[in-house]
Amino acid sequence: MTATRTSVRMARNPVLPGFHPDPSMIRVNGEFVVATSTFQWFPGVTLHRSTDLVTWEPLPHPLTRRAQLDLRGVPDSGGVWAPGLSHVDGTFHLVYTNMLGYNVDGFYDSPNYHVQAPSLHGPWTDPMPLHARGFDPSMFHHEGRSWLLSMQWDHRPGRNRFSGILLQEFDRATRTLVGDAEVIFTGTAIGLTEGPHLLHRDGWFYLVVAEGGTSWSHAVTVARSRNLSGPFEPDPAGPMLTSSGHAGLELKKAGHGSLVHDERDRWFVAHLAARPVDSAGHCVLGRETSIQRVEWVDGWPRVAGGVPATAVAIPDDYPVQQPAPVTAFGPQWQSVRRVPDPSWLSRTERLGAIRLRADQSPASRHDVSLFARRQRALSEDLTVVIDAAPAHFQQMAGLIHYYDSALWHWLQLTHDERIGRCLTVLTCDQGTLIDPLTDPIPWPHEGPVRMRARVDRTELRFAVARPHGDWQPVGPALDARLLSDEHAARTAVAGATGTAVEGFTGAFLGVCATDLTGRRMVCDVLDAS
Repeated sequence: MTATRTSVRMARNPVLPGFHPDPSMIRVNGEFVVATSTFQWFPGVTLHRSTDLVTWEPLPHPLTRRAQLDLRGVPDSGGVWAPGLSHVDGTFHLVYTNMLGYNVDGFYDSPNYHVQAPSLHGPWTDPMPLHARGFDPSMFHHEGRSWLLSMQWDHRPGRNRFSGILLQEFDRATRTLVGDAEVIFTGTAIGLTEGPHLLHRDGWFYLVVAEGGTSWSHAVTVARSRNLSGPFEPDPAGPMLTSSGHAGLELKKAGHGSLVHDERDRWFVAHLAARPVDSAGHCVLGRETSIQRVEWVDGWPRVAGGVPATAVAIPDDYPVQQPAPVTAFGPQWQSVRRVPDPSWLSRTERLGAIRLRADQSPASRHDVSLFARRQRALSEDLTVVIDAAPAHFQQMAGLIHYYDSALWHWLQLTHDERIGRCLTVLTCDQGTLIDPLTDPIPWPHEGPVRMRARVDRTELRFAVARPHGDWQPVGPALDARLLSDEHAARTAVAGATGTAVEGFTGAFLGVCATDLTGRRMVCDVLDAS
């Protein structure tokens, strides 16, 4: 339902708070739609719609079947990279990378796929494989024809890994690539050129790319050409948008932009940005989606000051987007690498509850029984009520603050052979397990347990309670900064080969249930708020 407003409103950035990176934005039938990356989280690709750019409604994920997206075993921060959403002739097109493995000093295994649907609500087709030349695919439609773009990865030692932006024609009838791929742009001196999007305006083809990497030097660069295949000349004024070199900005890492306009030729750019929780720059929420106004100056799209603003004026004539109704365990809840099927997650076996069948540990990259939602604010709580009956120390269930398989904090209801039913906490820091408690805490009470995680910027505190009892703190304050891209970045050296592992996701809060005995302990999630 929409209603026309009569006063100016402001969009507050980030408009999609929490882990929502690499936005691809389109406008269809009076609505803005944004697709963002999900990496190792399932279902794949988040979609949000808005009539006013202020309030955003989550839509069903398009990649909901293993046939569309197989994430089992993908590395941390692998999976879906930078989807490209487009619409032409009544059909929605989505292209995406499923990053199966990456090594900055070697190969990237980056197959790209295409799916399509008549509606944002589906049904989305099975995927058509495209190529694995690089990542960050998008589509460009012009005068009845279509093209696929991506960056090209050069694995050869001594070469520029980000070797240029590829363009190849795409046949919509057969959903296949035709002709030869050609490099149309090799980037600017900023380097690390990726994330391409093409648009056409006033006889010019404009190529919008991300440069500078995904961290503090990130930027949006625009180049233009009279010809689709180039040569493309970058804007002489430099990046259209960046946070680099601007110490006082609230939004850091601004980059990876997608331009869109409305029916009155008013332009906006959706881009990623991040909000550090401390002076050291730890971004626990990951990279989030923001928007900015774009003005055309001397034939170039420009953002005021070239920097991201935290508040953006929205045109008065946009219909107000009504907030979506809040539903328990809605599309904001996701699983990690795993299709949420009845073999481990059921919404019907216990009325009003989510039933998890415990499986592998949260350190696994395969079958983890973990159900969680994004942390969306710098300070945020999650309270859950779980019902489980662990009978062995290898059976455990509870509230988890999770970044990836190597970084998490986990409040557990478990069993200890010395004291029986008990509570404990485990921290995983880059794969090493740490016990923040001196001893497990006896919990002789049968039945459901209330658990709370309270994140306040850099600190995480756990607490527990009986169903109607008072909260009791569990353990000391924990370092929430472990769950950040910055902490995730590390280098492992094996002989003469360095393998750089980066973090591209963000913090989630949810429930994890593990059973290494093979008995598949049941954990019922009775409430989450």
